[in-house]
Amino acid sequence: MTDARHEDAVVGFDTLRPGLMRVAYRMLGSVADAEDILQEAFIRWMKVDRGEVMEPEAFLRRTVTRLCLDQLKSARHQRETYVGPWLPEPVVEEEEEEDVTLPLMLALERLSPLERAAFLLHDVFGLAYEEIATTIQRDVAACRQLAARARTHVREERPRYQVSRHQGLEIAKAFFVASRSGDMQALGDMLAADISVHADGGGKRAAAITPIFGFDAVMKFQQILADKLREHGSTLVRTGFVNGLPGFITLEADGEFQTTALDIEDGRISAIYVVRNPDKLRHLH
Repeated sequence: MTDARHEDAVVGFDTLRPGLMRVAYRMLGSVADAEDILQEAFIRWMKVDRGEVMEPEAFLRRTVTRLCLDQLKSARHQRETYVGPWLPEPVVEEEEEEDVTLPLMLALERLSPLERAAFLLHDVFGLAYEEIATTIQRDVAACRQLAARARTHVREERPRYQVSRHQGLEIAKAFFVASRSGDMQALGDMLAADISVHADGGGKRAAAITPIFGFDAVMKFQQILADKLREHGSTLVRTGFVNGLPGFITLEADGEFQTTALDIEDGRISAIYVVRNPDKLRHLH
């Protein structure tokens, strides 16, 4: 391969990388695994006869999707043996990602790998069923059925009462201040009656081993947490959108990062998602 052809191949892949990363991450819920998938796809891209590839983007999307389907087979067992609630690795962005929020990603976990692929490729990325059929190696009718079943399962997890970007970030800042200072009155005013807390420590950092449901239980938990945080400290690093939800990154007393994402409905926080597992936070460094 000439240097020029090699460079063109690299540039072509790098141009498509952001879109391919979106597919891989939404399929797997793991930044590290998605990066591994893209590395393998790049290796295959460099080996293929690109003169025979009519549509590089479609070819690479098929490659990435099929690699993700293989990865999901082993990931399912890992999730079943995971210590405590499992949450996707947090991706923190300045702007809100509207296509796949954290609750929807959790709903996708309940789907089969093929249902997940069909739903994401069609409903999120807007691909035709004919291309999806080629990608996952099923006929068009089967792909329609897979996407329809998936849609039924995840319909309830679509955002219903979205707040504006500004309002969401203001609520996130206010939640940080109230939860760290122990202002329980201010904190209580922000929470919905059916509030829930989901904390992912992965068995490697302290976290609630099961989700906490209900206003009274969450307020009791937040009071205990606030007492500890006043003693040990918690520093706000930045606010932003964590997997599409308003939230923030903090530096905790043990020197590790933590992300908090807030699902907000009708102006009140309906769910709190906290990632503490250091293995899921490495990319934030």
